[in-house]
Amino acid sequence: MAIAEYRLVALDCPDPPALATFYAGVLGGEVKQYDDDWYDLYVPGGHHISFQRAPGYRPPDWPRADDNSQQMHLDFTVPDIDTAETQVLALGATPLDLDDENGRRRFRVYADPVGHPFCLCWD
Repeated sequence: MAIAEYRLVALDCPDPPALATFYAGVLGGEVKQYDDDWYDLYVPGGHHISFQRAPGYRPPDWPRADDNSQQMHLDFTVPDIDTAETQVLALGATPLDLDDENGRRRFRVYADPVGHPFCLCWD
């Protein structure tokens, strides 16, 4: 029996409304402000991601773990990797590792506008 029920993932960032808007562009959904330092993105399907202001935020050093690890990353499934890549780059993502080994490795890695790594994956 579970001890707890999953609630959300919260991302530290310097500008919560801006990062919430970026992820709304990737995932759809609705951004809601809780206060000046906390925004939530409610995505289709009932999940949500939160964005918390972190003064002095320092982005992770992907893929290094010796000094400032990636801390966490998000994976998103997409129906068409090339179309999704074009769209996330237009929203402000940065490519980190696009070598999918000619499709054998079924993901590509990007960073959101403040440096959190995320993967676009396909079946």
